[in-house]
Amino acid sequence: MADQTMHEVVIVGGGFAGVAAAVHLARAGIGVLLIDKNNYHQFQPLLYQVATAQLSMSDVARPLRAIFRRHKQVQVKTAEVTSIDARNRSVTTAHGTTYRGQILVLAAGAEANFFDTPGAKEHTFPLYSVNDAARLASRMLGALDSTDSLPHRAGEGSLNVVVVGGGPTGVETAGAIAESVKYVVSEYFSPEFAEACTVHLVDMIPTVLAPFTEKSQHYAKKRLTKMGVRLKLGVGVSEVTKDGVTLADGTKIASHVVIWAGGLKAGLVLKTAGLPQGKGGRIDVSPDLTAPGFPGVYVVGDAANITDAKGEQLPQLGSVAQQAGKWAARNIVADLAGQPREPFRYLDKGIMAMIGRGSAIAEVGRKRHALHGPVAFAAWLGVHAVLLSGMRERIAAGFAWGWDYFARSRPQIVVYRPDAYALGWERTAEPDRPEHSSAERTRAES
Repeated sequence: MADQTMHEVVIVGGGFAGVAAAVHLARAGIGVLLIDKNNYHQFQPLLYQVATAQLSMSDVARPLRAIFRRHKQVQVKTAEVTSIDARNRSVTTAHGTTYRGQILVLAAGAEANFFDTPGAKEHTFPLYSVNDAARLASRMLGALDSTDSLPHRAGEGSLNVVVVGGGPTGVETAGAIAESVKYVVSEYFSPEFAEACTVHLVDMIPTVLAPFTEKSQHYAKKRLTKMGVRLKLGVGVSEVTKDGVTLADGTKIASHVVIWAGGLKAGLVLKTAGLPQGKGGRIDVSPDLTAPGFPGVYVVGDAANITDAKGEQLPQLGSVAQQAGKWAARNIVADLAGQPREPFRYLDKGIMAMIGRGSAIAEVGRKRHALHGPVAFAAWLGVHAVLLSGMRERIAAGFAWGWDYFARSRPQIVVYRPDAYALGWERTAEPDRPEHSSAERTRAES
């Protein structure tokens, strides 16, 4: 079944790049068909805060139709794109409908790269979508509740959390979980319970936050260690099972919560496009963000390998995706007007990472002016509040951050995904001790 309309621009993906491109095109009066398998735009840098109950899902996910409510030129379709014909600038969805445009923009994002690690895909929790965050939040709560109900099984690793990957996502997640153990587990369960919880951060390279300066790396490691995170650096993961991980040096860590923050690759649908793929399965684009040899096809965001003016590859960051999406839209406006395109020029505003309560690192601008501690923490809050897609989301996140910082209470601690919540333990009572009631087992949900 084919859509009979020839759309001016078809955009695949409602992430940072896709939304930025659609907004700019709509403001220029150009018709856009935006297709995404979800009906919402998600703010990925804050997903770890959903997983640790600092924010609710509605704080980081905004309906796409709400974003474009005032942009009548943008039509939103909720459907999963299953194949791409770059030569004909068309895409086909799981519904069997094919859409074609004068211009095709591929902003389909990425997925977790498990690097063929045995068991990683089956037994780890990646953190790249709202659904991922919901699954992880439910599993961590399930591990706590199961151990509270069956304390004689605590030695089986239910109170261990392993984070694989020492990049910004891994560091922020490990820090947030360690903070939750100190302030939330201690409050909702007991200080003794919190004392038994351990967070491990594993990476095959000998440091954390590789894109940052050595000074910032040292600060991050020092802060993580002070928060109780056990760093296992310079050694990779050789296998993951339902009961834990085995490292390349033979070390085994028992755990029912293994978080995968070890890298990303392009989504599988990109393979169907017939475009030459480069590092990470992404498309090596031309300086103007088009796919070489495929007129009218742009690739942006995590689906693309984008280089700067010096030919150096830019990182997979939200700021790169947003700027690339807007720049691609400018070139599309030029295409439709018969004018020449311009090569993408990225404005490097710097990089930052949250490490914990009142602690962050920020390296601002091309010269990477470093900020550490409370000043960087305040800067991190400000930048992320501004980048959220709507005013309601900004206000809600600001309120949640303030409540969490001063009240140290998290009303978002609920089970989103019952399938991920269960550890699969047999519900037998501890010898010589009656089993907890169902009300006690689920008290953290209330």
